[in-house]
Amino acid sequence: MIDLDASLRAATGRLAEAGIEGPNREARILLMHAISADQTGLLRRRGGELTSEEGAAFQSMIDRRAGREPAATIIGHREFWSLDFLVTADTLIPRPDSETVIETALDYRRDRPPARILDLGTGTGCLLLAALSEFPDAWGLGVDLSPRAADVAQTNAARLGLAGRATIMVGRWTDALNGRFDLILSNPPYIPHGDIPGLMPEVEKFEPHLALDGGADGLDPYRLLFRDLPQRLMPGGLALFEFGIGQGPALTALAESVSLKVLDLRRDLAGQERVLAVSHL
Repeated sequence: MIDLDASLRAATGRLAEAGIEGPNREARILLMHAISADQTGLLRRRGGELTSEEGAAFQSMIDRRAGREPAATIIGHREFWSLDFLVTADTLIPRPDSETVIETALDYRRDRPPARILDLGTGTGCLLLAALSEFPDAWGLGVDLSPRAADVAQTNAARLGLAGRATIMVGRWTDALNGRFDLILSNPPYIPHGDIPGLMPEVEKFEPHLALDGGADGLDPYRLLFRDLPQRLMPGGLALFEFGIGQGPALTALAESVSLKVLDLRRDLAGQERVLAVSHL
């Protein structure tokens, strides 16, 4: 048997040495997964011991995290908008910043709920499925270029009881689409190509570059999406795009250059401009 508290202390030290931010929190998350317990369950086990199987599982997870693999891909899921999403190496990890997209959708459409929602570059499906959870009469379509990411989104829709209102398809942005939508959501790749090698190891090594690389200036996907938006958005519809730090002015100018009406540049909880809201004139 293995002393639980000693194992947790050792793991925290190991992660701190590896440069992991919040090493005790990260170690606790992995330990809870190793012993199949929530925080209450972990508290009840403190002062006790781990079985050999639990100890081995925990050590393996700590080894991976010390190698800078994200905790979300180690344990295979991440919470977003109070919903639990499966996460794999084929998808971006849902982040709190992206919840600003859902907050903005609710602010603009709470009194006029959308009937048809489109999510471009759906990944885990977190934006689409969070929106469907808030708009119970809506149907949604999620599109992703990666077949494996689309599989993850489809699985998440089923796990969350939303498969009957969500369709996931493999495709390149709007290339295969003909219909119009009341609400369009997208968190496209927006990292400039040359910046990717300088990203945190958790991102650069373990998240799919297909979902990160936005071209030379990070704006290539927006150029494609903005151009087709008038054909995909219903009159009076709303489109919300997540973007990177400092990209707001360039995106505003880009949207206006193709006759889109900029409604808002919404800030995230850290105070950074994060979401562009547009309609078409």
